[in-house]
Amino acid sequence: MRACEQLDLFRVQTPAYVIDVAVLERNLELLAHAQAAAGCTVLLALKGFAAWATFPLIGKYLDGAAASGPHEARLGAEELGKQVHTYSPAFDEASLRETIAHSDHVIFNSVSQVERFRAVIGEHASDVSFGLRINPQHSEVDVALYDPCAPGSRLGATKAQLMKADLRGIDGLHFHTLCEVGADALERTLRVVEEEFAPWLDEVKWVNFGGGHHITKPNYDVGLLIDLIRSFKREHRVEVFLEPGEAVGLDAGVLVASVLDIVKNDGLIAILDTSVTAHMPDVLEMPYRPEVRGASDPGMRAHTYRLGGLSCLAGDVIGEYSFDAPLKVGDKLVFEDMAHYTMVKNTTFNGVRLPSIALYDPRDDSYRVQRQFGYEDYRNRLS
Repeated sequence: MRACEQLDLFRVQTPAYVIDVAVLERNLELLAHAQAAAGCTVLLALKGFAAWATFPLIGKYLDGAAASGPHEARLGAEELGKQVHTYSPAFDEASLRETIAHSDHVIFNSVSQVERFRAVIGEHASDVSFGLRINPQHSEVDVALYDPCAPGSRLGATKAQLMKADLRGIDGLHFHTLCEVGADALERTLRVVEEEFAPWLDEVKWVNFGGGHHITKPNYDVGLLIDLIRSFKREHRVEVFLEPGEAVGLDAGVLVASVLDIVKNDGLIAILDTSVTAHMPDVLEMPYRPEVRGASDPGMRAHTYRLGGLSCLAGDVIGEYSFDAPLKVGDKLVFEDMAHYTMVKNTTFNGVRLPSIALYDPRDDSYRVQRQFGYEDYRNRLS
């Protein structure tokens, strides 16, 4: 069953992100199974999903959070209350110390950062485990914007850089090569990592496999993932961490929007009370075409519309969709799979109101608005 399929849309004041708690828990159950079977630790990547009202549920299944800086680290520590692993492309001393205050593991991006903060590492060696991100220079991602191992990447230290490095105080290695891919991509990555970084793998206590593991996607080979982790642990005698974000929130939420107007210009255009650039930016960045419930590709059904957003950006257009019946002002449209990389990336561009955040549980038909946004949220981002 899809997220919020049983929800009466009359209850939703738009625009709103609605998280289906039952689907979220279904994802968590699968992740917890993989975690237990593989003997690894699965962390919630806050960069993908950080709706902290769900953290009490997430904490029943996962053992911690992966953060990208001091603010995410603090959110993980305060709201999830479990271990926090923080990686950043660069720290200054103030942000590093703030990060350390909320983290159990801190991961540097470069050898030069390790050297610069050698004294800080020594100062906190007894209470924080420090790591270094490596770049295996092995790409598994088709879209360059999302490929951490693209030529010229700023992310992670290469083998050549490690050859000359002093890694005193570094307990672990971190790599991240994946984005929305299967376990076969991890298998190929591990082959390269083990071939290129063998001397260092045998010296560390843990290895973080990063994110991008599409574990909860249908047809993902969970058995292969489990086998790969078990084999890696056995071979190198290390702890293994995974930090999926999308796999936690995959298909677990929707964005509900209303039709505000219908205009005609080289076809019919429905203007909605949401915005692509402000509320679902990956549609433009990835790019991809989101699924709209009850709609098809243009021309496949009787009535075709171009769906446009509320901002003044000319390209604030979701795409063309066809419907069985004509759209009219007040109709509500449901955009599928809008739990991850939406709430964490949305903006108040143009003063467009941020969507509310709501939780829905089909098991008892409960619907609860967790947060509504207004003028103050726009104003307080500026000065």
